[in-house]
Amino acid sequence: MPVPGPGYSITVRLEAPPSASAAGDLTSAVGRAGGVITAFDVVESHTDRVIIDLTCNALSANHAKDITDTLELLPGIVVRKVSDRTFLVHLGGKIEIASKVPLRNRDDLSRAYTPGVARVCMAIAENPDDARRLTIKRNTVAVVTDGSAVLGLGNIGPAAALPVMEGKAALFKKFAGVDAWPVCLDTQDTEEIIRAVELIAPVYGGINLEDIAAPRCFEIEARLREKLDIPVFHDDQHGTAIVVVGALRNALRVVGKKISDCKVVVCGVGAAGSAIIRLLLKQEPGDVVAVDVDGIVHRDRPGLDDNLKSIAATTNKDNVSGRLHDALVGADVFIGVSAPNLFGAEQVATMNSDAIVFALANPDPEIDPMEAQKHAAVVATGRSDFPNQINNVLAFPGVFRGLLDAHARTITDAMLIAAANAIADVVDGERLNASFIVPSVFDSSVAPAVAEAVRKAATESA
Repeated sequence: MPVPGPGYSITVRLEAPPSASAAGDLTSAVGRAGGVITAFDVVESHTDRVIIDLTCNALSANHAKDITDTLELLPGIVVRKVSDRTFLVHLGGKIEIASKVPLRNRDDLSRAYTPGVARVCMAIAENPDDARRLTIKRNTVAVVTDGSAVLGLGNIGPAAALPVMEGKAALFKKFAGVDAWPVCLDTQDTEEIIRAVELIAPVYGGINLEDIAAPRCFEIEARLREKLDIPVFHDDQHGTAIVVVGALRNALRVVGKKISDCKVVVCGVGAAGSAIIRLLLKQEPGDVVAVDVDGIVHRDRPGLDDNLKSIAATTNKDNVSGRLHDALVGADVFIGVSAPNLFGAEQVATMNSDAIVFALANPDPEIDPMEAQKHAAVVATGRSDFPNQINNVLAFPGVFRGLLDAHARTITDAMLIAAANAIADVVDGERLNASFIVPSVFDSSVAPAVAEAVRKAATESA
């Protein structure tokens, strides 16, 4: 199922004999090893040898080494160096701070810094709301993590989480012009995290919680929302839920079903799954059945924590029990944010006709998309190499752009639903089909549409 992609892209600098067959030998070797060549550049040419940069995509780090080993076995080939292009992108970090004002002479310095800055400081001291107008607060978001649940990598800690948070900040800037900064906290104590965020909050116009493990993330978000006068948004929960609900709205349009008639199975009841369920319930589905590692969540199941008790009380109207395969029987929609390879085509066949399958576990989904397509009418994944990628970048940049523009002090379900509808509406009727239910992450119209919808909802709420 997987195909070589740019996440494991290498550039191999090698020496080759100046023969007519050298290029063909190299490209054939990469093909035999299962790589995909993306560039072939002659960087030096001599009478006795040529120096070539050969760039190709691989499946994994081990696969990249296999490709390099295969090249080294060719007669006359000398591998000089192998560069991992992903690591090269991260050298020195991916973001920086730049001044918005010139500092060319004493006059500039006197206005931007001392003595002129003192007047601005006193204005804010007299009217704290002026901080939104006169400082970076008006356009700045803290991307806060403790590194406890990173990108499916698990609990890898704050330093190892930093490259992800840098990437998040870069996406904020690219897609919505929002200045975001990583805040990786060296603690996984709930009280310390809450207090740390509370202490740094004066600098920021919003807090984006990221990759904090459940169930702590629920308490951290809820208590910070109570304490702070700026929006607090846990992207793993609400960003995912926004895009899923928007995509589901369009998928139901494709198959001609109403959500009020649908049984929806949600597999995975951590941060993302819980938020998806809560936002789905606002759409009044026929029923939602939640499933976790211990099976279907129902009211009589022993050992439920507070989160699962809340979900059990609002879902599974017939209080059924069993495993995932049981839940799929007669379902119209499957939404997975859980683990790879949980079921196959034979289980999809037990769902209702024109079934919708969102298998979002990354990098390996709950079901092979090709298997799901044997019986499902619409299939979505979290991967970029299949149609209908459910990606949070469709949501969070525009959401925060709208919140900041509205000077919002909180975030509500109405704003989340407005964002979901805005994403769905970008895909107009002429383009909507089973392979295109959400716009591309590079569609420049998405973030402005989401921002305007959220700004309007925030203004109405205020």
